[in-house]
Order: sequence, then C-alpha cells, then structure tokens
Amino acid sequence: MSAPEQLLELQARIAELERDNAKLRSINGALIERVESGGGHRADPYGAFEHSVVLAEQVRERTEALNSALLQLKRSNRALTRASEEAEMSQQRLIDAIESISDGFVLFDRDRRILLSNSHFRAFWKGTGIRIEDGTTISDLKRLAHEHGLIVEESGSRAGSGSPVMKLANGHWMQVNEKVTRDGGLVVLYTDITELKAFEEAKRERALAQKSRLLQSLVEHLSQGVALVNGQGELEVWNHRFIELSGIDPAQVPQQRLFNALVAGGDVTVLAPITALQCSDGVQALEQTLADGRVLEIRTHPMPTGGYVNTYTDITERHRYAETLRESEQWIRLITDHVPALIGYVGEDLRYQFSNKVYDEWYGWPRGELNGRLISEVQGEAQFRKIRPYMERALAGESVTFEIDEKNLQGETRCMLKSYVPNLDSSGRAVGIFVMIRDITERRRTAHALEQAYQHLEHRVDERTAELTALNDKLRQEIHERVAIEARLREAKKEAEQANLSKTKFLAAVSHDLLQPLNAARLFTGALQEQDMADPVSRLVGSVSNSLADVESLLSTLVDISKLDAGVITPDINAFCVRDLLQNIANEYSQVARKENLQLRFVSSDAVIRSDSQLLARILRNFLSNALRYTETGRILFGCRRRRDSLLIEVWDTGIGIAEEKLTEIFLEFKRILPPGGGHHDKGLGLGLAIVDKISRILGHQVAVTSVPGRGSVFSVEVPLGTLEPRSESAQVSREPAQAWLDNARLWVVDNDQAICDGMATLMQGWGCEVVTALSLADLQLKVSVVDGLVDLLIVDYHLDNDDNGIDLVAEIKRQRSDELPVLMVTANYSHELKQQIRDLGYLLMHKPVRPMKLKTTLNHLLNTRG
Repeated sequence: MSAPEQLLELQARIAELERDNAKLRSINGALIERVESGGGHRADPYGAFEHSVVLAEQVRERTEALNSALLQLKRSNRALTRASEEAEMSQQRLIDAIESISDGFVLFDRDRRILLSNSHFRAFWKGTGIRIEDGTTISDLKRLAHEHGLIVEESGSRAGSGSPVMKLANGHWMQVNEKVTRDGGLVVLYTDITELKAFEEAKRERALAQKSRLLQSLVEHLSQGVALVNGQGELEVWNHRFIELSGIDPAQVPQQRLFNALVAGGDVTVLAPITALQCSDGVQALEQTLADGRVLEIRTHPMPTGGYVNTYTDITERHRYAETLRESEQWIRLITDHVPALIGYVGEDLRYQFSNKVYDEWYGWPRGELNGRLISEVQGEAQFRKIRPYMERALAGESVTFEIDEKNLQGETRCMLKSYVPNLDSSGRAVGIFVMIRDITERRRTAHALEQAYQHLEHRVDERTAELTALNDKLRQEIHERVAIEARLREAKKEAEQANLSKTKFLAAVSHDLLQPLNAARLFTGALQEQDMADPVSRLVGSVSNSLADVESLLSTLVDISKLDAGVITPDINAFCVRDLLQNIANEYSQVARKENLQLRFVSSDAVIRSDSQLLARILRNFLSNALRYTETGRILFGCRRRRDSLLIEVWDTGIGIAEEKLTEIFLEFKRILPPGGGHHDKGLGLGLAIVDKISRILGHQVAVTSVPGRGSVFSVEVPLGTLEPRSESAQVSREPAQAWLDNARLWVVDNDQAICDGMATLMQGWGCEVVTALSLADLQLKVSVVDGLVDLLIVDYHLDNDDNGIDLVAEIKRQRSDELPVLMVTANYSHELKQQIRDLGYLLMHKPVRPMKLKTTLNHLLNTRG
C-alpha cells in the first residue's frame, strides 16, 4: 500500500475515534450531572458513584485509544512528508532524465493533453512564435504545426518500422514513436534520423550505380543487340551488338542521344511502340533484310514507367532454315499431288493438318481449305461414325487398313481402301495419323468379274491373271511411294531431334557461362564476410551476398526447368539414411525461420530410403521455401513418418492456405497463388512447385498437398524405404573442428577464369591456407614444381581452355608424382555421366557456384581424410 493510501486510511480512523470520543464525553457529562443532582432524587448514592467510576474507566480507555491514533497520525504525517519529498525528487529526476534524452519527448494524459515535455521538443517550435504549454492537446499541436509550416513532408511509415516519418522546415527528418501508458496516457518520442536518411540515400544511389553496371555488363554479354530508350526518347543503355547490327557510327552515340535521329543514320528501320500501335495489325515486331543479305528481327517492348526496349536479333540462319523448310514442304506437296492416292495427315484432335491435291478434289474442297477442319465436318457425321473405331485404334498405336464404301461428289458409291498409320512421339504416344486412301472400286469389280469368269469361262484365267499381276505391280509401286514418303518423314523427325539436342547443348553452355562470373562473385563476398568489418560495411556485404544468392537461385531454377523439359537429368538412385539429409536442411531453414519470426519444428527419423539425395533435397527445399514465403505468423513443422514400405516426408505450415480449385494450378509453370488483396510481395517466378512435379516424376515419388484457406497447408513426398550396404569402420571420418585442418594447408587451384582464381585465393588465405593458383597445367608448372612440390590438396575446374579438362590434368600431375593427392573437382556440368566418372576416379565433386561454407567443410573433410 502506498504512503498516500495509508494516510487516507489513518485519517478516516482518527475521524471515527474522535466521533466515538465525543459521544463518550457527552455521556460522561450527563452522568456527572445526574450524580450531582442526585440529592433531588431517591437514587442510591453508592450505586451512582460506582456507575461514575465505570464510566470514568471507559473514558480513560477511549482517551488512550485516541492518543494512540493521534500518535499514528503524526507518524503517518512524517511518512507522508518523506514520501512527498521523495516524489518531488523522483519527479525532478524524471525531468532531468527526460531533458538528457537527445530525442524530443512529450507525455500526454488519457485526454491527450500535455503533462510533460523536454526542451528538445520545445526547440522544434523555435522561431514560430508559438509557446507550447502543459495542457495543450495533441490535435492542437498537429494543427499548429501545419498552420506554421513546421512540417514540410510526411510519410506513413518507414520500411520495417511502422513509425511515421516527417521532414521539418529546417531540413531535419524526424521519426515519431508512440507508446500508450498503463493509465491510458501517451508517450511520444521524436527521433532525429537526418543522418540515417542521408546514409540510406547514399546507399540507394550506390546500389543503383551497381545495378546499372551489372545491367550494362549483362547487356554486353547478350548475343542480341539491345537499346533502352527513356521516356524522353533518349538512348540510355545499349551494347556493342546493337551498334554492329544497326550500322550506326559509334562516334555519333555520345553526340546524338535522341534514338530516332541516331537510328535514322544507320541501316535499320526505326521502330517504337507508338509506331507499332499505329499499324493496322498492331504488330510489335518486324523483319528487315539488310543490304549485305543479313536478316534482322526487330522487336519493341514498352516499359510501364515510360520509354521502351528494342532488341535486334540476327536471324539470317533461321530465315534460311525456314526457307529450306518451305522448299521441302513444296517438294513434298509436289510429290504427293502427283500420287494417284488420297494422302493426308490428321492430328490427335481429329483436325486435318495436311492433304494432297487428290484428297481436296475428292471431297470437293478448295486447295488448302481442309487444314484445321474436323474430319467429321469434311466427311459427314454418318461416315465419321463408321470410321471412328478405326481412328481410335490408330491413335492407340495400331496401324489399321480397311475397306469402306463412300459416295463421291457425283453421288457414285465407290469402294475405298483406307490405311491409318499412327505418328508416334519419343515416348511412344500417338500424336497424329497418316492417312492413305485408294479407290479400289475397279479392283473390286475386276475381282468380282474374275470370280464370275472362273465360274463360267476357265479359258479367261490367264487374261484375268495378267490383269491382277498388273494391278499388283501398281500396288507395289504405290507401296514403294509410301515407303519413300515415310523415309522423308523419318528424316524430318531426325532433324527435329537434332534441334532438340542443339537446345540441350545451348542450355549447358548458358549454365556454364553464366555461373562462371557468379561463382567468382560468391567467392569474393564469402572472403569479405570472413573479415572483421564495421557494422554498415558488414551489412552491405551481407546484402550483396544475399543478392548474389537470389541471382544464383533464379538462374539455377531457369536452367533446371529447361533441363527437366529437355530430359537430360538422370537420377542417381541409391540407399542412404535420411537423418543427415533432413538435419542439414532443417539447420539451414531454421536460421531463415528465425529471421522471419517463425518457429520451425523438426522431427527426424533413422529410416533408410532409396532416392537421389540431391533431387530429393531440391523437392524438400522448395516445400520449406514456400512454407516460409506464405506464412506470416505461427509455426512450421518439418518431419516424416513411416507408411508400410515407404517414408512420408511432410512440411506443415500455418500460412494463408490454398483454395481447393487452385491445388492443381500451383504445380504449373509460372503460376503463383497470391493472398487475398495481393498484398504479399514475392520475387519468385512460380517455378518451384513445377520443378517439384517434374523431379517427382523422374524419381517416381508421389507428391501430395492438402490445404485449408486461412489455416495452412501440408506438402508431402512419399519415398520408398531401402537397405544400406555394410560399410567398414575405416571408411568413417572423425569429426574435427572445421578450422583445425585448414591452418597452413598447401593448396593448388587450377581454373581458366582469373577472377575465380583470385576469389578462391582470397577466401582460402583468410582461412590460413597457402594457396597457389594457375590457369592451366603449364601455368602451374611455371609457379611450382609439379614433381616434388609440397601440396596437400588439388582443386581443379573440369572445363579448361583449348578443350582440356580437369580429369586429364589431374592424371598428368599424378603421373609425375609418387604420392596420392586428394582431389576436389569443380564444375557447372550437372550430367550424371560426369558425376559417375568422377566418383569412379575417387575424386570429390562440387558444382558451381561454390558456396564458401560448403567449400570450407569439404576441404576440412578431404584434409582430415588425408591426415
């Protein structure tokens, strides 16, 4: 109980005792008066005396109680005085503490009137002629601030803080933080963040400059010509390929920045979204043949912020290839139009895609009008019902030949011999039907007449036999023509397969060329993060590292989806314990969850499964990434449970959930489910679950999802159980601290990219290693003695210059040395064949881009094994 409350209680008690004392005094006076006047009455004098004695005793007791209460009141008064002094001292200390705060401070009561403020807050109003006094309301403060122009600019909140920010007339920026007190009052702090705003502006300008440099570097590495034009029609970004293809004088670019005037002096046509929209057909692209015979494809793309981007692509080879295809098509039509048979091609949707001249004339359609028509529309519903069973058999993969009667345009009934040959794709599925129809009415009539001749005139057997022989020769000729057509079709299929192979090689080249500079950048940022730096610089380096990680994830996703579509990824299925895989993934995403203020719970298992550990890890990482991305509050559960002969690995979240009608869409490419209102920001491409679907099909694992909108989702993958092969105890590696084996370790690094060599050296020297880098074997021999030089580990890139590779280089080094060196092979090639080859040689494989912490752990493992 506080001192004021005790004082109030004592005062009430004293008042009560005083009232009782007054009553006793009144009674005592009445009794004394009665005793003194007893002579006039017939009362007993002794009894009256005795009664007065009792009353006197009661008065004495009450008087003592009153004195005791007065004593307590005095003590309470002294305590109250001390409490008042302490309160005044505390209030003064509070005022001093508030004055010592560098921020502006204001305390409002529950009615939002000023109770207390410091000089920093009152200084804001200096020069306005306004004096802020206690009792001023918060609404009056806001009104006066706007009336006197104290606030120049005001924003809702700063990113991530939720606190309003405003700019004062003196140029200072203030962040406003409010907190409600226990009694309903309000504390407001005005923090000067002018220096922070200046730092953020400088940081934003540096980031913009860095992005501009990266954009220019990326544009310069494109095979297309690129020109970016701003809203004022000026050329802002371009590459040398654009200058080369457009025929513009490079010296004119700095002098003439207006795009239309600059291009007008070159060889190409001026094209912009405005001119494209003026075209009747709204074309956004055009093809132009230059004077030297080259063919360019020019495309224009408007930007939402104004301006546009033009791309210039040399399609000379593609144009020639298209011309060749058109000539081939004309040649095929020329051949088929002179074949005395009806030849056509029907797609799996039962629409015509090709027909020869005889086919068009038989059914009475103008030349080329059959393409895109349904077969039921051309031949009629009644006739279509007769041939439909045969077409279904052909679409099931069976070659079908049958006879059927049809009426021609003159209404004559003719007997037609129809052959349906299915067109099978690489998976064996029928994607269309080759149709060949011959009119065998005369043949049937001849056969009928021959039968009659056999019955009536045996001497005409030789004549009819000769006619049949002639007909058979004609049939063989037709079959020979059909074989020739099929050979041409097989050649076309071979060309398509070759084009697909070219696409696969292109993807491999793109993945290697793009990942090379990204790998060097990740190594340099990893080396920087190993250094002791000031907090702002450390945050900048961390931001660069995160941005590079995002670029790596984006490129890897695009390359992976293309490789999965091309069918070049082969799973490496083997048995392994799932515990280590799940533990590593859980540790990785636990840190991400903590940054998002989410709880990640992990349930492990000792089960042994059969799968490809890398592809399975890709599925689980996509599950967890989606769970973290779409869960704002709550928790995530990552674990597994057995189900008969398989293990079910699940990820539960408490996120926004997915509507039932969207559960199948989420596995499509470039499909993302946004929360209601579209408030969730995400930089993903919508390929994560598409990759999960394709990988699960390759592995033969079943993926399932259940979800309740507003409550969360469950993603799972079912993996078959397996059995581990027995391993010797000598194969186990002791677990030592990661740094213990790296100190003074001697490493040789060979990579044909100098930036990667520099990045590897900087990173590993920071770990205490002695590093020698080289671009080739010859370069290494100039720097060290390959025969007897001291070295603990080789780190070699697989792809080297002049068609050399890391495997041959390591073999040559081992041939010259007598000791066995551990080898770490680094590559951007993800093929199963290369992985198996390196595994058979006993080397360790690491894919680019190399992650610094993974590299550190791998080096420690190899050096530990060697030690």
